[in-house]
Amino acid sequence: MEDMDDFVGPGPHSGDDDVFKEPMKKRRRSLDQRFRAFPPVEQSAFKEYEKLESRTRRVLSNTYQKLIQSVFLDDNIPNGVKYLINRLLALIEKPSLDPIYIGLFGSTGAGKSSLINAIIQQAMFLPVSGESICTSCIVQVSSGCCEQYEAKIHLLSDQEWKEELKNLTKLLHRTEDLGEEVDTWDRDDAVEEAIWKLQMFYGNGAERKSYEELLRAKPKGKIPTSRIITLKAEEAEELSVKLDPYIRTQRRDLAGEPTETQIWPLIKHVEVTLPRSELIPEGVVLVDIPGTGDFNSKRDEMWKKTIDKCSVIWVISDIERISGGRAHEDLLNESIKACQRGFCRDIALVVTKTDKLHLPEYLRERKVGNQAISSQREAVLERNDLIKLQRSRILKEKLKRKLPTDSKVLKTSDLVYTVSAQEYWQPALLTEEETEIPRLRGYIRKRLLDKKKTMVTKYVTEAFGLLLLTDSFNCMEHLPNEYLHMSGLRRFVEEKIQLLEKAIDQCFAHIEQPLQEGVRNARTSYRRILGACLVRSRGNQGFHQTLKAVCLKNGIYASRTLARIDLNEAITQPIYDQIDPVFGGIFRAGKPTGSTLLPHIEAFKHSLQEKMMEMGVRNGWKYDSYKKSFLIQEISAILGGLEDYIFRKKRKIYESLTTSVQNDLKPCYEEAAQITGKKACERMKDVIRRGVDRQVAEGMFERAQERMQHQFQQLKNGISEKVKGSITTMLTLASSQGDGLYKELADVKSEYKEMEKLHRSLREVAENAVLRRGMQDFLLKMSPSKAVPHKE
Repeated sequence: MEDMDDFVGPGPHSGDDDVFKEPMKKRRRSLDQRFRAFPPVEQSAFKEYEKLESRTRRVLSNTYQKLIQSVFLDDNIPNGVKYLINRLLALIEKPSLDPIYIGLFGSTGAGKSSLINAIIQQAMFLPVSGESICTSCIVQVSSGCCEQYEAKIHLLSDQEWKEELKNLTKLLHRTEDLGEEVDTWDRDDAVEEAIWKLQMFYGNGAERKSYEELLRAKPKGKIPTSRIITLKAEEAEELSVKLDPYIRTQRRDLAGEPTETQIWPLIKHVEVTLPRSELIPEGVVLVDIPGTGDFNSKRDEMWKKTIDKCSVIWVISDIERISGGRAHEDLLNESIKACQRGFCRDIALVVTKTDKLHLPEYLRERKVGNQAISSQREAVLERNDLIKLQRSRILKEKLKRKLPTDSKVLKTSDLVYTVSAQEYWQPALLTEEETEIPRLRGYIRKRLLDKKKTMVTKYVTEAFGLLLLTDSFNCMEHLPNEYLHMSGLRRFVEEKIQLLEKAIDQCFAHIEQPLQEGVRNARTSYRRILGACLVRSRGNQGFHQTLKAVCLKNGIYASRTLARIDLNEAITQPIYDQIDPVFGGIFRAGKPTGSTLLPHIEAFKHSLQEKMMEMGVRNGWKYDSYKKSFLIQEISAILGGLEDYIFRKKRKIYESLTTSVQNDLKPCYEEAAQITGKKACERMKDVIRRGVDRQVAEGMFERAQERMQHQFQQLKNGISEKVKGSITTMLTLASSQGDGLYKELADVKSEYKEMEKLHRSLREVAENAVLRRGMQDFLLKMSPSKAVPHKE
């Protein structure tokens, strides 16, 4: 007998069956706890979608079990049945909802941790400390089904630490006397951080040892073999105390010795899970993201990937730093790039500490003719409204230069939030609503509810299509012969795939001219850009080791206290300036145009579905709509999966320019990193300048252009192969020709009828949600506003 595991896998998790066997009261209580973060109206909508999904999963599980039992003893299982069982299993095992990652992206002291603390209603849960660096790594905070507060500290692997150790010792090692540079050279940020990490991990004097000596040295702290440290506590305050040493930037005590945890340099990232929250729903992950990345390659790669997987990015900026400053601009630029290369669909500027205002100064600078201000509260509210207007306009203009004109983020009314965690905890000037913490929570809930609605609608529709096919397997004898002749449809599909390939070629062709213009601009401006990157206000003082760190990391240096340096990105920026609007246009959703990719795939889907409707009427499908409905819905499922594939490839395409340049410049970076001795800094700069000049003369930018175009071609080929393979398999199901494709299966009439009811109820659930939302809005308008806080 054929091995069932070859095509059906191990079957649904045993836990799924346990869910259905739970006592009803216990299950209802568990479900109610999941919705604690939602107000009553949203709770009702979420519960209805949860019930729809749960019942659909139960129907799929029952159908799967029946099919397995009906074919288990067969020597030869028909291909159609294999396909069906695999599709059922894939749907059963499909995650209920992929998490929504909301990235809080800000520089030192911007108030990211304070904002998360306010949102989750835990005043000092994550460490906060004014202007100094507090959170030293990426921290993810979410709520879940756990009974306790829990944190997992993920550490670098042994190999990852060895890589960093090698770079740290190279950075500190000087084999030749610096001569006249000794008087002017002082320790810069790169050196201070390298020394501190080694002392923290190995003890004082570690900075003077070689790489080989440190490999033999014993670390001061105990390192778990799993490279994960798990902390648990009954109360939030208890976990906060345990967690603090791992995520707070470590300092020296008065004696100059490292304090608290000695394995801090190994920490990669931290995941914190709260018990089910009344404020943050399960399925949302708040991510505290440091603003500049990290010197360690793995941590820096995780920094980029974390930004890219966020579907929402909040750029966090202190009210006193909002006007100008390179750090703020760098954060905005990095966030906009996340829209180009990652999954980000929404960007907002969150201005923190908005309770800060010096009234006499504000009144003096305020324009004459405005309405009189009589209190600090009125001044704060007026200033906050003004900031929203000004910053929304500036941010929208910046986004317009980089994104397509019809991007969803450009149409949103909430581009800027003005929040105050201080006033949220200790109200003196503002109401709770005016601190805008509740608005951010409301935004989070709406995102999750909208995503749940979309997911359940697709899930139920896809499940219904599979049940249609399953039930039709036992009805094949009633279908007319014309129903099975699919040769005309196959020819039609082949022609449409060729047209789709041409449409994709035309779509990608729109990037060629901007690429060429960008390359020309890069060739004429790279020396100026490179020169600006290699200049520091203090001259070479303190910059020697930073530049060495840049070279050791192939043109990139990330520090927790200084602006990120990326020479590769800087000299390719003129190309990105040209291609960004077109690149964003290619991968956006919307109406079909010559330059948009996804609408072409959507048009391809509709053309196939219309053809099947037409053939169904002409060839007798009117007698039985099972196969027609299945094929139409299966096409949606197959082509819908392409979107995830495309977005996974998008990042590689977008970064291909900087990756290409970095690879070409690697030899000159390596040469510069070896330089020591007198005037080492100037000599390193000369090596970099000459290396870049040489590579540009040999066609470095043109090679980068070709590599990006090659990546686009690979994406086209991948789309074509996936479409051909999936559609061919699907059409095979619609034909009885071949090696006994069909057989009589277990009776699934009852499952089909239940699934049909669930599919019909989708519209009713959506209509109920709209009705409830309208009633809620009406009641909110009629309710009196909350009183203004006042000081005792």
